[in-house]
Amino acid sequence: MSKLCQEYDLRGLRLRNRIVMAPMTRSRVPSTVPDALTAEYYRQRAGAGLIITEGAQVSEQARGYLFTPGMHTSAQVQGWKQVTEAVHAEGGAIFAQLWHVGRVAHCSVQPFDRAPVAPVAVAAAGVNAYGYREDGTPGQMPASTPRALETDEIPQITADFVAAARNAMDAGFDGVEIHGANGYLFEQFINAGLNTRDDRYGGPRIDNRLRLLRETVDAVSGAIGSQRTGVRVSPFNRGFDMPAFDGEAETWLAAVEALASRDLAYLHVSNREAMIANAGEDFVERFRRAWPDTMIVAGRYGPEPARSDLAAGLADLVAFGRPFLSNPDLVERLRNGWPLADADPATFYGGGAAGYTDYPTWEEALETA
Repeated sequence: MSKLCQEYDLRGLRLRNRIVMAPMTRSRVPSTVPDALTAEYYRQRAGAGLIITEGAQVSEQARGYLFTPGMHTSAQVQGWKQVTEAVHAEGGAIFAQLWHVGRVAHCSVQPFDRAPVAPVAVAAAGVNAYGYREDGTPGQMPASTPRALETDEIPQITADFVAAARNAMDAGFDGVEIHGANGYLFEQFINAGLNTRDDRYGGPRIDNRLRLLRETVDAVSGAIGSQRTGVRVSPFNRGFDMPAFDGEAETWLAAVEALASRDLAYLHVSNREAMIANAGEDFVERFRRAWPDTMIVAGRYGPEPARSDLAAGLADLVAFGRPFLSNPDLVERLRNGWPLADADPATFYGGGAAGYTDYPTWEEALETA
């Protein structure tokens, strides 16, 4: 049997296989409260060894897009309970991804139409956010210019993540993933090309730029346990106007070394191709050696590269994104060598059941045919 389909012990949490459903924003929660359709979507994909949910904003300020779920109200917790119960009933495991978008937002989705917050008051050039147009209809608009967080405001960001992590555990999740990747708030602080602050949270010193992530990881771990806390990072990310900067490789190695001492559930690494393109295969191996525990790797994997990286020890678990959208039974398809269905990009974001919960399994497709 392929290593991809073998069981895995994640800090005492038994995973049925090493296939992870990657977090993917779907913008199908109009009220920010997960509902029965959300629960059905995740239930269908509970064959994954581990599901990591779409990003859930940790506060109203953390929100960047319309129709995304939150993890900061009692109603949202009750909505997420439907999801965790549905996944657990199918024998699955599920972590909640906790999210603050920082500057990747339009003011129309912020409380009282305020500017979003970021390390510095620099807009993300060429980046669109999903908000409300002047006529009140939803649509894509340029991200608003943020305001820079005051130093004494930053601990509240950490407190919001702690509260959201506790809410997630109350909702029945098996753990949480702190979203430190993909150009959102934590990465905005880490990136020296953007973060030009002159306080203890910025500037040229790597440890200053890592401070917010370290403090948040420590606080969340203290609240719910390090064995139930994961972190996602995306070294060399260029999305959402993230610039290259001097000392980039050293920064990310320092990040992984700092996190490695904290006995976490896992480190989830996206942008594997960008790591290779910018720093070479040697960097990927150094990064892997610096992390002693479970590593999840994502990066538009196909079955064979996933099996190869598992066999080489470059990953312990492999995260699949888009294939899970159109293949709710992805694990069985990979196990049996069945063809994969293509997803419809027109239904990635927004809408209802179409392109969300209506993709058939392989066996259902055969019956229909």
